[in-house]
Amino acid sequence: MISTRTQTVVVIGNGMVGHRFCEKLVELDGTRRYRIVTFCEEPRAAYDRVGLTSFFAHRNAERLMLANAQWYQQSGIELHVGDRASRIERGRRVVHSEKGHRIEYDNVVLATGSYPFVPPVDGMRHRGVFVYRTIDDLEQIIAYGQNIKRAAVVGGGLLGLEAAKAAYDLGLETHVIEFTSRLMPRQIDDAGSRLLVRKIEELGVTVHLNKATREVQGSGRVERMVFADDDVLDVDMIIVSAGIRPRDELARECGIAVGERGGVVVNDVLETSDPAVYAIGEAALHDGKTYGLVAPGYEMAEIVAANLGLDEPRTFTGADLSTKLKLLGVDVASFGDYEAGPETAQPLIHEDPFGGVYKKLLFDHAGTRLLGGVLVGEASQYAGLLALTKSGAPLPCQPGELVLGSRDAAVFRGADAISDDVQACSCNNVTKGQILASIRNGDLTTLDGVRSCTAAGTGCGGCLPLVTDILNAELAAVGKTVDTSLCEHFAFTRQELYDIVKIRQIKTFRELIEHHGRGSGCEICKPAVTSILAGLWNENILAPDHQSLQDTNDRFLANIQRGGLYSIVPRVPGGEITPDKLITLGRVAKKYGLYTKITGGQRVDLFGAQPHQLPEIWEELVAAGFESGHAYGKALRTVKSCVGSTWCRYGVQNSVAFAIQLEQRYRGIRAPHKVKMAVSGCVRECAEAQSKDIGLVATDNGYNLYVCGNGGAKPRHAELLVANIDEETAIRYIDRFMMYYIRTADTLTRTAVWVEKMAGGLEHLRDVVIHDKLGINAELERQMQTLVDGYRCEWLDVVNDPTKRRLFRQFVNTEDTEPGIEIIAERGQNRPADWPRDGVPLSEVKLAVERRGDAGRQHGRRAGHDAPADGRNAWVDVGAVADFPHDCGSAIKYGNAQIAVFNFASRGEWYACQNMCPHKNAFLLSRGIIGSVGTTPKVACPLHKKPFSLHTGQCLSGEDFSVKVFPVKVQGDRVFLDLPPSRQLDALLATDLHCVGAGDAERATPVACAACG
Repeated sequence: MISTRTQTVVVIGNGMVGHRFCEKLVELDGTRRYRIVTFCEEPRAAYDRVGLTSFFAHRNAERLMLANAQWYQQSGIELHVGDRASRIERGRRVVHSEKGHRIEYDNVVLATGSYPFVPPVDGMRHRGVFVYRTIDDLEQIIAYGQNIKRAAVVGGGLLGLEAAKAAYDLGLETHVIEFTSRLMPRQIDDAGSRLLVRKIEELGVTVHLNKATREVQGSGRVERMVFADDDVLDVDMIIVSAGIRPRDELARECGIAVGERGGVVVNDVLETSDPAVYAIGEAALHDGKTYGLVAPGYEMAEIVAANLGLDEPRTFTGADLSTKLKLLGVDVASFGDYEAGPETAQPLIHEDPFGGVYKKLLFDHAGTRLLGGVLVGEASQYAGLLALTKSGAPLPCQPGELVLGSRDAAVFRGADAISDDVQACSCNNVTKGQILASIRNGDLTTLDGVRSCTAAGTGCGGCLPLVTDILNAELAAVGKTVDTSLCEHFAFTRQELYDIVKIRQIKTFRELIEHHGRGSGCEICKPAVTSILAGLWNENILAPDHQSLQDTNDRFLANIQRGGLYSIVPRVPGGEITPDKLITLGRVAKKYGLYTKITGGQRVDLFGAQPHQLPEIWEELVAAGFESGHAYGKALRTVKSCVGSTWCRYGVQNSVAFAIQLEQRYRGIRAPHKVKMAVSGCVRECAEAQSKDIGLVATDNGYNLYVCGNGGAKPRHAELLVANIDEETAIRYIDRFMMYYIRTADTLTRTAVWVEKMAGGLEHLRDVVIHDKLGINAELERQMQTLVDGYRCEWLDVVNDPTKRRLFRQFVNTEDTEPGIEIIAERGQNRPADWPRDGVPLSEVKLAVERRGDAGRQHGRRAGHDAPADGRNAWVDVGAVADFPHDCGSAIKYGNAQIAVFNFASRGEWYACQNMCPHKNAFLLSRGIIGSVGTTPKVACPLHKKPFSLHTGQCLSGEDFSVKVFPVKVQGDRVFLDLPPSRQLDALLATDLHCVGAGDAERATPVACAACG
C-alpha cells in the first residue's frame, strides 16, 4: 500500500534528461513529498552526452558524470544502475525491472531517450560496425581503432560530425558519408554546407554527399562499402550516426499511445494517454514532433517537475532548436526560424570564401526584426543574435550592420543590449534576469560561481561570452571592481605594467615584483613581464636576469614538441632561399635524423632535436649564413610573399624585395603575441596578406596596408588601414602600429582581438597611427628604431658563448644523454611514437612489474653516486651550486632516473622532484617555469602547463596527478638530495620504464609512474 503522505515517482531512464528531472524535483520538493526511484540501463549513472566526444581526449568516464553516488544518496533517490525497467503494469501501478525489482508508483516519468538508427543494409552486422551513442560505444571504437587505418561515418548530421572528429582524433583516415546533398541538413543551408565541407576537407577528412550505401562487404569484418551509384570505398571500420528513433517500447507494450512513426504521444503538460505517466526528452512526441537536442528535454523535465504540484503549472509549447557547436574545429550555429521561407522572411547573406565565414540572417520583410539565421566558420555573434531573435524587439541598427558585425550594432555591445526576460542560456533555460538575481542574492563575483548557481554555461558553452558580459556589467553597476589583474602576483593589467616598467626604468623581473607585486611570480606573469622588458630594452633573453622568466620555447630558442623534443626554424626572409642553403638544411636534417616539413610561412621546419643538440645544430646553420627564425617567440614570425613583379606576369610591385626588407627590419622584436606579415605583388593576393596581422597588397600606385587579420582557430579578415602608399610611408605606419600594439595589448592577445576590444576599433587605430591623434607617433618611431638597431641573432650569441651553451645540457652532473620518447619511421622520415592517451590519472597508475623485472635487474650506464645498499636513504651529492641557474630548474641523472632540481634563489629555497610529468610521461619538468600560488612553491610543466606543488608534488589544478618530491640541502658549494638507493628508485622512475614507445598507443591504459601513487 502506497503511503498517503509520500508519493512515489518512478523515473525510467537516467540519461541527461532523466537526471535533470530528478534534480529539479529534489530542488522543488523541500518537504520530501516524493520518493524518487530511477532505473538506469547503462552500467553507470547519468553522464554528459553533449561532451561525449571529449572522452577520446581524456578516456575518463568520471569526468563526464553529472553527479556521484553520494548526491543520489543525499537527495533520497533510489538509483538502480545496470537494471532496465522491463514492464509497466498500469492496472496495478507497478514497474518491473529485469533484475526483479517491483516498484509501486503514483507517477511514472518515461525518460527512455532514443536508440541509434542503423540503415537496413546488407553487411551492417559485420565486425567493425559501431554506433556512436554511449561511453561503451566509444570504448569499443577506441579499442577497434587501434589496429586499423580507415574509418567511414555514415551520417553527416551533428552526431555524425562528432563521430568523424573522434575517428580523426584516433589518427584514422576519415570519410563522412551523407545521403542528402549537404551536411547538417536540419541545421544549415546549401551554402553553409559548402563552406563546412571545405573547412572539414582542409583537415584531411573526406566528405561524400548524395551517397546511399547499398552494401557493406568483407570476410566477417568490414572491408569496403558499395554505394548505390556503384562507387566503392575501402574502409576498416564504420561508425553509424544516421539518426535516432524514440525508445517507446515500454509505452507501446503497456497500451499507452505512440505515434505512427514512433514516440510516446504527450499533451501540453507532457502527460501520455495515461495521466499517471509522463514522457520527456527524445522519447516524447509533442504536436507531432520529437526533439533530439538536450535543451528541449531539460525544459520538459522542469515542466513535469513543476506540474507535480510543486510549482506554478506550466505547459510545453514547443522548443527552440537553436544550437552552437564546434565541429571538427569549425564553428557552426543556427538560431530562431532559420528555415523561414520567402513568404515570411527576407535573407541577407555575407559569404567570405577567403576568411572561411558564412552568415545568413533572416529578417521580416520590413527589415525591422530578426527571425533567425545560420553562422558557419565564425559564430561569436551567436549569443547576441539569439537574444535579439527571442526578444522580438525591433532591430537596434540596419540589417546590413548585423550581418557584417558592425561595432555600432547594439546587439554586439554585450549584456546591456538585452532585456532581463531574454534567455541567455538555451540549454538550461536561464534568462538574463535569473543570472542577475543569482549574482545579487548570492553575492557572486566569478563566472564559476554563476555557472554553479544557475547552470548557465554548463551545457554546450555557447552562451559563456554573454554570461560573462552579464556578470561584468552587473559587478560594474554595483561598484564592484572587475578584476583585470594579470595574475595573483600583479594587481595590474599588462598595459599598466608596461607603463610602470617604462616610467620607472625597471630592467628586471625581481625589481618589478619587489616594488609593484607580491609573491614569487608564475607561468603567467613571468613570460608577460619578459615580453615587456624585451619590448622596451631589448636585452638578450638568455641573460642571467631574464633566462628564468622564459617559457620553454624562449628558454631553449626552439619550439617544444611531443616528448620534450624541439623543432628548429631558421629565418628565410620573404621565403627566398638559395640552393646552397637548401642543401645545408637537408644535410643537417639528415645528419641529426630530423623530420623536415615546409611551413605555411614559406620556411623549412626541422623537428626532433634534443635540447643538448640545439647548439651543435645551430653552429652549422649559423656557419651557413642562417639566423634565428624566432618561430619560438611571441615575435615576428615571417613576412610571406609571392614572387611579385620580378617573375609574375600580373605583378605590379617587387613584393619579394619589400617582404625581405620588412622581415629584416622587424625580426626578433617581442610583442604580446606572435605577429605575421605578408606582401602580395598584385590584387590576386597569392601571399594571403589580408589574413595577416600586417598585410600589404600591391597596386599600380604603391601598396594598400591591411591590419589586424589572422587565420587559425578564429579567422578574421584584415581591414584596410590606408590605400596607395609608398614603401617608406608603409614602414613608418607599420613602426607606429607595432609599437602601439606592444604598448597597449593584453598578454597573449593577437592584433585581431586587440582591435575588436579597442574603443573605437579601426577608426581609433587609424586616428592614432596615421593622424597622430595622441601625439605619440614620433616617440613610437624612436622606440621602434631602438629595437631595430638593437637586433642580434640569439643563436649566434649562444653558439659563441660557452656559458650559454652549457644551459642546453640535458643533465648537469653527467655528459650522458637519454631519449625522452621513442623515434619511429614513417614515410621515410623520423617522428616520435604516438602518445597512448591524454594523461594517466592516479586512479589508473600501475606498478608495471612486467616491465620492471626484479629489483636487481641490470640497467644501462649509470650516473651519480649510489646510496647504501641496505635500502636506507642517504644524502647524495648531485653537483655544485653554480651548476644550477637561479630561479629555474636543471635535471640530474641518478642511476637511470631523472630528477629535476630547482634553485629558487629569490625565495632562498631549493626543491627537487621527478623530472617526468605524469600527464604525458614526458621528462621535462626541469624546463618548467617555477613560481608560487599563495605561499606554495610550484612548477608548471612546459608542455601543457600542469602545475605541481614543490612541497607535496600534488597537481594544483585539481587533476588526478602528482609527482614524487625529494628533500634538498646545500653544504658549502655542493647540492645534496635525500635519495633511496638508485636501484630502488630505478624500479619506479627509470627513464626506460616510462619512455613512450611505439607499442604504447595499443595499450588501453599505459604504464605510468608508480612513484606518483
